[in-house]
Amino acid sequence: MAELRINIGELSLRNPVTTASGTFGYGTEYADFMDIERLGGIFVKGTTLEPREGNPYPRMAETSAGMLNAVGLQNKGADYFIHSIYPGIKDLNTHIIVNVSGSSIESYVACAQKMAGLEKIPAIELNISCPNVKKGGMAFGVTPAGAAEVVRAVRKIYPKVLIVKLSPNVTDITEIARAVEAEGADAVSLINTFLGLAIDVKRRKPVLSTITGGLSGPCIKPIALRMVWQTYQAVKIPIIGLGGIASWEDAVEFLLAGASAVQIGTSNFIDPTTSLKVIHGIEAYCNEFGFRSVSELTGALMQ
Repeated sequence: MAELRINIGELSLRNPVTTASGTFGYGTEYADFMDIERLGGIFVKGTTLEPREGNPYPRMAETSAGMLNAVGLQNKGADYFIHSIYPGIKDLNTHIIVNVSGSSIESYVACAQKMAGLEKIPAIELNISCPNVKKGGMAFGVTPAGAAEVVRAVRKIYPKVLIVKLSPNVTDITEIARAVEAEGADAVSLINTFLGLAIDVKRRKPVLSTITGGLSGPCIKPIALRMVWQTYQAVKIPIIGLGGIASWEDAVEFLLAGASAVQIGTSNFIDPTTSLKVIHGIEAYCNEFGFRSVSELTGALMQ
């Protein structure tokens, strides 16, 4: 049987399949549908230093082969996570990774510092790519200098595994990836959502209250794959690939393009057990084609 265990820096995952932040709550919400401890890891919903109300409704809309969201990082803040959420998830037999966001360098640093003090949180995903907030988020992730600045500041105070989530809303994602690698990122996750728009033609108004929102789902997969492949050529740190993965075949494509692990996102809303099916499918693929370890798939695209 193929070995499914993979490493992201010093973080060892039992398999390369994880769930994307903002699509899987804190994990426990899905416990009635599946054995969440079979996952390689759970990236929990975005956490900021202070509570955020998020954007006004409506803030979600269906699109062709995807969805738009403009939730705006709604959460009750880092202290609420520490005191009310963490006690209920810290003993899960899988890795819990907190998605950390902010509106300033100082707020990123302060939130990351709080997460560093939690024994059972082995890593954070630094979100410098959210397109749905007015301050911070994508503002830091669209230039190499901005990305480098926030990663440099967080790296100074955060001793555990640091994963940086990159925005696709840039001219050259490899420049951003190189910048965060140079500042000490242990891995990058890509891609976050694309900036998109939906219009209600009867009212002649945008569907979302924020006008634009983040596009996710199968419609973005080919572009996400291209960006993972390009980034694999540009950096030496591991890549976690995401963007429209709905099946094990999709996941294998990301691994072949250069990802060491994947995140399942929008598909969780359609079939909560997608991630488990992906784990099984990857293992079967490795066994069928003679791969002794899933890590052998990373970057194995033949040209």
